[in-house]
Amino acid sequence: MSTDTEHASTRFFEFYDPAHPLRLVTGPSLSRFTLAYEQYGRVNADRSNVILLFHAMTGSHHAAGWNASVPGLNGRWTDELHEGWWDGFVGPGKAVDTDRYCLLCVNYLGGCYGSTGPASVDPETGRPWGPNFPVLRMRDIVDSQMRLLDHLGVKRLHAVIGASIGGYLCQLTAMRYPDRVGIVIPIGTGVETTIYQRIINFEQVTAIEQDPCFRGGDYYDGEPPARGLALARRIAHKTFVSLDTLRERARGEVVSSRPPYGWYEMNHPVESYMLHQGEKFVRRFDANTYLRILDAWQWFDLVREAEGDDFLDVFSRCRDQEFLVFSIDSDLSFHPAEQAKLVQLLKAAQIRVMWITVHSDKGHDSFLVEPRLFTPHIQQVLEHHRP
Repeated sequence: MSTDTEHASTRFFEFYDPAHPLRLVTGPSLSRFTLAYEQYGRVNADRSNVILLFHAMTGSHHAAGWNASVPGLNGRWTDELHEGWWDGFVGPGKAVDTDRYCLLCVNYLGGCYGSTGPASVDPETGRPWGPNFPVLRMRDIVDSQMRLLDHLGVKRLHAVIGASIGGYLCQLTAMRYPDRVGIVIPIGTGVETTIYQRIINFEQVTAIEQDPCFRGGDYYDGEPPARGLALARRIAHKTFVSLDTLRERARGEVVSSRPPYGWYEMNHPVESYMLHQGEKFVRRFDANTYLRILDAWQWFDLVREAEGDDFLDVFSRCRDQEFLVFSIDSDLSFHPAEQAKLVQLLKAAQIRVMWITVHSDKGHDSFLVEPRLFTPHIQQVLEHHRP
């Protein structure tokens, strides 16, 4: 594939192996599933230059360039998704230089952007999986992507990168497959689900499930639970950006005098801004997928999913790897204290680690919108171990 990332296209990996199905942590095994992914840059002769990128919770496989269409999504591929979410980081001369490396980004198993998930058609019934889609854990997402790497003939990754809950996944990959990973770059993440995150996530779950249109997840023949999903997005959105940035972004919003749902009349731009964020989001995401990923987040257990005895055990597997850990000082979603704990565990396991704190007023979203703050450090660690 060309190193040019200007125009990207989605590829589909069709897994089918009844003899060696994907064994899920809690649900039935999957002998058949699809993963949507994109590839940027060329694989070198010995396939040693591949980097795997894990997207955030509501992200997609479309990390760079421009992709105006992904088939079979029932309108969910909106204008908001056409530009790659990490476009400032991926391409010739950028943080992940596609003249040197080949980057893969995969829509999660359970997702709604082309990978098999609740909105996909169950081949057994001919109808959307809906609430019958298997329960997922983070380990299932990692293991499904390793099947893709096997298919592509990639035995060892130069690096794994992940921000937010993508950081959970890149760490889990390093621990479950230590011989297949060289560099690990977790950005704005942690090693466990915090009490604060559990509360925020639980609020989102109840917002969706209490929507009358949710109908236990079996809503594909009727109205989707748009109000519940929009409210869930608003609950989460306030943790993505700093309050100063939220105030700045809302400044240009027009305050509608009409009550959005009941008697209350909005009277501040931030209310219009948050209302708009929710309404925009429901056009591009599936509520059942949202719940499946939230559920995996709530149940995330790094030690158990890595099949280890304790933190020291699972981190000790990574002694031949190098970690570059990023904190964002204004992060309200994954506070820098979470990365401090990660670094402490890495040092206790005698693993090489560099810890960088990015000073930003953008909050958690800094990893999406401020490549200049991250690029020199990512380039340095990738080049230091250049294949």
